[in-house]
This record gives sequence, structure tokens and C-alpha cells, in this order.
Amino acid sequence: MSAAPPLPAALEGLALGRLALDHVAIAVEDLDAAGAAYATLGLQPAGADETVADQGVRVRALSLGDTVLELMTPLGPGGPVARFLERRGPGLHHIALRVADLDTLLARLQGQGARLIDTRPRAGRAGSRIAFVHPAFTGGVLIELVEPAA
Repeated sequence: MSAAPPLPAALEGLALGRLALDHVAIAVEDLDAAGAAYATLGLQPAGADETVADQGVRVRALSLGDTVLELMTPLGPGGPVARFLERRGPGLHHIALRVADLDTLLARLQGQGARLIDTRPRAGRAGSRIAFVHPAFTGGVLIELVEPAA
């Protein structure tokens, strides 16, 4: 299998100014315990915890300037975050990029042969639409593309 081009090359022709860091997601066993540790560092919740049923997680967003640190815990066994915790333990799960037009970006990535987990957007936190790029395409890093709610 040949290596895929790096993500910026795959986005050629799409203004990079449209991309921004949306959040960094950390898989945790316990939201309250993890939240307390981050509160000690000065990070506070950015709203109430939210359940994202489609991904099988409960999420606590922590304010971090113009972006968010997202703590995720599984709702039960069997989901992607539960499997991640079983295999690797708590830690960095993915990096999310904010995009202006998720449909156009997904079509562009598909047309350029990018390996995607999601070929169509699905529901994310805070009313956003999301899709994941496979880590095999991005050098081992799971990338989430996030189109914020209007």
C-alpha cells in the first residue's frame, strides 16, 4: 500500500485560512476526576456536559482560549472510545479541525483518494457536523473535521 499524501497537500485549492484548531480530545475513564485535574491547571467547563449518542460518549468541554479541550468518557462498553481506553488507556484521542464547508471538503478529500472513516457528516457536540479522517492517512493521528452549528 502506498503512502497517502499529507493532509495539506490533499487540501490543495482549499484556502487554509478556513481551517482552524477546533479542539483536542482526550479519552478519560472518569469525567469528574479528569475535570478536577484540569481545573487545577485553570481550565473551566465551557457549558454543561453533553452526551453524543452517535459516538457513545459523554463530553466535557473545557475553555482554552479560542479552542476547547474536550474530555470524553464512554457511555458503555463497545464504542470507539471504550475500545481506545481498553487498548491504550486514558490519553490523547484526536485533534479536531474547524472547517467552513464539511460537505465540500469531504468531496475534495474523497476525490483525492484520502482514507476516511466518515464519507458523510454526522452529528457532533454542540450541534456541529463532523467527520473523521482515518489515522492511516494522517501519519497515525485521528483527525476530526468539525463544521460548527450555524
